[in-house]
Amino acid sequence: MGLPAAIISMSQKKITLLFATHNRHKAVEVSTILKDRFVIIDLKQAGITQSIPEPYDTLEKNASAKSAAIFALTGENCFSEDSGLEVKALKGAPGVHSARYAGDDATAEENISKLLHELTNVDDRRARFRTVISLILNNKEFQFEGICEGRITVQPQGDSGFGYDPVFVPDGSEKTFALMTMEEKNVFSHRKKAMEKLANFLETL
Repeated sequence: MGLPAAIISMSQKKITLLFATHNRHKAVEVSTILKDRFVIIDLKQAGITQSIPEPYDTLEKNASAKSAAIFALTGENCFSEDSGLEVKALKGAPGVHSARYAGDDATAEENISKLLHELTNVDDRRARFRTVISLILNNKEFQFEGICEGRITVQPQGDSGFGYDPVFVPDGSEKTFALMTMEEKNVFSHRKKAMEKLANFLETL
């Protein structure tokens, strides 16, 4: 299956990246991070409707599985990412299960509700967001990691962003991600840190 518009082309002035995600929020965030350095095409834009597996218990393995699945389907260079919220008092949970913490079909609000319930009367609210990116380039995989340290609030604040953004305050700020503009969030963003590593790698080729 060929995707003429959705390949990484090192010969073109601007590199086009096929992003192995159906999550439009993530695609928009990544595009904002990279600005005009690259063109990002998500799976919907590429006409790919197949579900992407996330069967493993680590972000690294899930990111690899997703990029490998899209590479096997298209034969094109691509990248994927897997992100999770790791809460110290919960021994790293929800972690790799962040998107389905309250159940396979849970909404973000349901996941947040469960998280806050688990942290009832817990003083240590330290947490971190972690992203792992898997890039498949010329049939070889490369991985990049980004981490944002912070804490969990007692109640949601703000309505921007997605996922756990309303209850996560990054170190160095008093605002949750959901109270920030995209530009403000990207000052701290775990996803930005990982994407910058990916971009810097590609720009050295």
